[in-house]
Amino acid sequence: MPKGGVNAPVPVAADATPAVDPRLIVRQEGLHGYLDEFKRRIASGELGSLPVVLALIIIWAVFGSLDSTFLSAQNLSNLSQQIVGTGMIAIGVVFVLLLGEIDLSVASVSGLCAAIYAVLNVTNGVNAWVAMFVAVAGGAVVGFIQGFFFAKVGVPAFVVTLAGNLGWNGLMLQILGATGTVNLSGNDIVSRLYSTIYSQQIAAYGLAAVGVLLFLGASLVDARRRQAAGVPSRPMADIALRTAVLAIVAFLAAYTLNQYKGLPLALLIFLVFIVVLDFVLRRTTYGRQIFALGGNIEGARRAGINVAWIRISVFAIASAMAAVGGLFLAAQIQSASQTSGGGNLLMNAIAAAVIGGTSLFGGRGSTWSALLGALVIGSIQSGMNIMGLSNAIQFMITGAVLLAAAIIDSLSRRTQKAAGRA
Repeated sequence: MPKGGVNAPVPVAADATPAVDPRLIVRQEGLHGYLDEFKRRIASGELGSLPVVLALIIIWAVFGSLDSTFLSAQNLSNLSQQIVGTGMIAIGVVFVLLLGEIDLSVASVSGLCAAIYAVLNVTNGVNAWVAMFVAVAGGAVVGFIQGFFFAKVGVPAFVVTLAGNLGWNGLMLQILGATGTVNLSGNDIVSRLYSTIYSQQIAAYGLAAVGVLLFLGASLVDARRRQAAGVPSRPMADIALRTAVLAIVAFLAAYTLNQYKGLPLALLIFLVFIVVLDFVLRRTTYGRQIFALGGNIEGARRAGINVAWIRISVFAIASAMAAVGGLFLAAQIQSASQTSGGGNLLMNAIAAAVIGGTSLFGGRGSTWSALLGALVIGSIQSGMNIMGLSNAIQFMITGAVLLAAAIIDSLSRRTQKAAGRA
């Protein structure tokens, strides 16, 4: 027992810095507090989305200066629609990466589920809604199987999903049959979900307004709850500033979309998935358990978290999102074929999650990473296509960007450890 009894104070090292809630710093010091908090976050490796946002600005500035077509409303609108398929898959990859694991089967699963939908709807005449539900449910079952072997049997996720990458691709070829290609009708539900564009300007501006209002409302509710609990909360000036920045970005995006055809339904669906699943990760017990498991598996187990169930469910979510992404990719090219899920899709999906800011080491990331990362990759590909560069150059540049993101993630984690925050 320490000298002085059980209630004796524990000595604190002279160089120790007490942890202070950043909300309290900002509230007490205003703009100066913002600057101090920003410097602290940079010094401690808490970069957040800053690197990818800066990268996106640089990419747009470079390609825009080389060819004005890149920043045209038509190209940016098309870009927002084209990233949806890969972005949906990347959302599922984010969930797996939060556990500190990897899923190498998502591309094959996307092709498999696209084949299931096409064969059921086109070849066998099954109702499109039923076929779509079966395809997504099939993806979830695939993820459940892989998660079971990982969580219950103990096979490493890398090996399970690598085997799945081969096996599900083979099953896709078997389902497609001798022809190897099934063309969609163009009037089916999946095709309409991808190709529909709301030309009324109120659609894009209305979505921007709803998004800003929801953010403002959630921020005010969170601040009120924290005040009621007697803990530091964001001041009104902070909330107003964040809301103003979001409003500028949202209405600028809406304006750009309206300069071409309007709001793509596919983009709207993508944003809904991001917001809903972000809520699941940030505001539910299940989401907090995913972060806890990715941050410290042994600590999570001792806290009573059902590790096996969380792992299985996360892999099921990843494969279900791969199925959704596969359906949008099939609608984009109006077919499911032997090449579905192939090419550089796997690399792009994983790269989107990592480039967007999700840590390869687990415990840090967001569904918004899928959007940011998909925008970076899509922008690079779009810009290089406009400039007429070969696929070889595109692969090398995309690989370099992925490596840079991984290096930043590794250095950030090392800095956080040095600062005692990892």
